[in-house]
Amino acid sequence: MATIRPDRLQAAAGRPRLQRGFTLIEMLISITIGLGILAGLVGVLASNAGNSRSNDRTSELMTNGRYALNAMKHELREAGFRGYTWAEPLAPAALGAIGNECLESVGQAAGSFLGNIRQGVWGANNANPFAVSCIPAANYAANTDVMVVRRLAPTPTPAASLVANSIYFHTTYDRGQMFRGVTPPTFTGAAPLASFALQTFVYYIRPWTVSAAENPQIPALVRVALAPGGGGNPTFTSELVASGIERMQVRYGRLTTTPDTQYLDTLPGASFTLDPTAQTDWEEVNAVRIWLLARNATLEPGYTNTTTYTMGDQAFTPNDGFRRQLFTTVVQLRN
Repeated sequence: MATIRPDRLQAAAGRPRLQRGFTLIEMLISITIGLGILAGLVGVLASNAGNSRSNDRTSELMTNGRYALNAMKHELREAGFRGYTWAEPLAPAALGAIGNECLESVGQAAGSFLGNIRQGVWGANNANPFAVSCIPAANYAANTDVMVVRRLAPTPTPAASLVANSIYFHTTYDRGQMFRGVTPPTFTGAAPLASFALQTFVYYIRPWTVSAAENPQIPALVRVALAPGGGGNPTFTSELVASGIERMQVRYGRLTTTPDTQYLDTLPGASFTLDPTAQTDWEEVNAVRIWLLARNATLEPGYTNTTTYTMGDQAFTPNDGFRRQLFTTVVQLRN
């Protein structure tokens, strides 16, 4: 067996070993594979981001639509509530000046709209009847419905808590009368007695949420609500119900002789009818069907909405880049 001399082992150990690097082809292949992996990761991230944005848009639609529908359902269930009585209301006491009252025509008597508590609901089909008063034409989205809801607060106001210049309805079992201020009308020999605050709402669609100057304009469900008086006159003020609601359609149901509930886009009769002998079909409404079309606040790139949405007597095909969701419900009136 041959042996290796120690001096040769030392020489071999001290000699530097040759280092062989990547060739150009190997580097190109490695870069190509890395770019492919990176492209795949970017695609996954982009897909996840797109899904997240889509989920956010869907959540926005569902939240706005459901909230708006629930808010209207809550008020409609209490529409027509008159406290302790269902008797024909007495003629209102002097109601005085009312700011921004929803009057249908110039010269209409102040308090005639507010005092018509016999109509728990009233509506206008694809029109704004209050352009001269509480809903300026520029604040109304064309070809949408307007709906009025009248009712009393669910609980009476103690006599010591009545507020000057606010509107109340004083009621017992067999009668009721609207009045203003802190002194209720006198009902001889009638008990129990209570005064309920009057609540009146006018729902409509506005083309914008914050201001007409916003870009893009985001439509909204808005209502005009009666605000208490206190130090001044009671007045109707605008309140935002839900942003992103683009259209509203309403049909009103009343019992027929069949007896079935027939739903109509509108009924004969004005929103002000204080004469108790001038009853209209509006006093016979027992159900309301609502359609609300919710719309996203921003356009979605690469998307075109060509869906036709059918609501009441309206059909709407947007042909734009906004996603939408249609909500509908039927509310049975309790009063």
